[in-house]
Amino acid sequence: MRFSEYFKLNKSQAELDFVDIVLNRDTPLFIDPYAVGQSPDQWSTECHHLILDYFQKAIDAIREGKDDFAKQILNNLHEPQETKLGISKGKPRGRAIGADQSIDLYDRLKESKAVATGFLKDLEDCSLVIPNIDRDKISDITTNIIRRKLSEYTKDQCDLLNIPTSRVPIGPFWDGHTSSWKYDYADLPVCQNQKIILVPKSIVRYRLGQDYKEYYRHFVLNFLQEENIRAGSRLVRTLKNGTKKVYKKDLENEHPLTKEFIYDFSKNNPTVFNNYKASKKLKAESLSDQAIEELIPEKISIDYNSIKEKLSKIKPGSEEAHGYHDLITGILESIFYPRWMFPKKEQEINEGRKRIDIVFSNRSTNGFFFNLSQKIPALFMVVECKNYSRDPANPELDQIAGRFSPSRGRFGILVCRKIEDKDKFYKSCKDTVSDDRGYIIGLDDEDVLQLLKLKAAEDEKGIDNYMDSLFRRIVM
Repeated sequence: MRFSEYFKLNKSQAELDFVDIVLNRDTPLFIDPYAVGQSPDQWSTECHHLILDYFQKAIDAIREGKDDFAKQILNNLHEPQETKLGISKGKPRGRAIGADQSIDLYDRLKESKAVATGFLKDLEDCSLVIPNIDRDKISDITTNIIRRKLSEYTKDQCDLLNIPTSRVPIGPFWDGHTSSWKYDYADLPVCQNQKIILVPKSIVRYRLGQDYKEYYRHFVLNFLQEENIRAGSRLVRTLKNGTKKVYKKDLENEHPLTKEFIYDFSKNNPTVFNNYKASKKLKAESLSDQAIEELIPEKISIDYNSIKEKLSKIKPGSEEAHGYHDLITGILESIFYPRWMFPKKEQEINEGRKRIDIVFSNRSTNGFFFNLSQKIPALFMVVECKNYSRDPANPELDQIAGRFSPSRGRFGILVCRKIEDKDKFYKSCKDTVSDDRGYIIGLDDEDVLQLLKLKAAEDEKGIDNYMDSLFRRIVM
């Protein structure tokens, strides 16, 4: 049974911001600290700072000979079971960091030249140069470090979806203020007598962003091919057409793949190492909802027609406003992921005097919403939902404009059922721009369904173009 089934959410993976885990087994996905570090949103940035602080403290302690402190830091890496992520078979039991393996981790870091020389600076780089530290251990270390942030995220998602929570103990988690491990209580959902911590789907991967085999095969060996040709080594073969060539299989025999070799090579050729890391930044893409679904046997898929039917069943009016609000939250998640993440419902602002229907974090690194953020403040996406039978008018535009600020952003979307007179509506939106009160576009049922069609066709560029065309109506 999946988490969404247990709580009767009636939502697909695409409509949820987190991994819709199976409760009685682990899902083979891993938290990638590299993905966390590459995400521009505030939550990920805070998590990234915790990871950096923890890892630097551990490495400094080892390098400075503070062995007791280093062991204390590493010994607090318990086996996380609350996320139900990893590669255990059958009932989740955690597998990466137990007491014995914590000692083994300490020994490997202590013996590593990458640590001793100061070469190793990021947790994710351990998977490249430290033997026996791969995706499962990296993921579990990361989970422990950011457990508090994950617990806070879980509470936000439970509030969003009206999931009951219980006050339960959590720990350990890394406290960035004191640079130490802490224990506390948090409000978490409890399923089948197990506390659950939800994980944003934006930070999970099937493989870590950095892969030592990929680095070796496509960067290290490529560099060595060129170097051997330049030096005219004995590995150079001359083809019939006179071309000089070095075969990778010969290089593999000469330089077998070990993490010790990768460290020595990287230390001597830092440009190659940095080029590899730079290449990963360009490809730091979140897993699609389809890719996540393929890893989970108990699929709960939802298509365009089923969402259209759900939308059509909600009648305009105040009586079904809550249901409309809830459905639109999931629909926007499914359309705009991974551009948007971390939805919050009824977000309080101005010390609770005002509320925003829905707020998403803008984590776009390209496309329409990224370009938007280069022109106007757009850290958050402000959304107001109106389940009206009439066209929205100036009072509704004034309401959403009143939610803007330099810190939150100056862009918002008014989602409603039908805009009959779109020319009149967008003239009002242009007035808001002219008065320097922000930028607002409208999405009615017709727009929402068209965007869903584009998403179903995996036409991400089409989504960007559609949003850009609406934006142009208020600025051109």
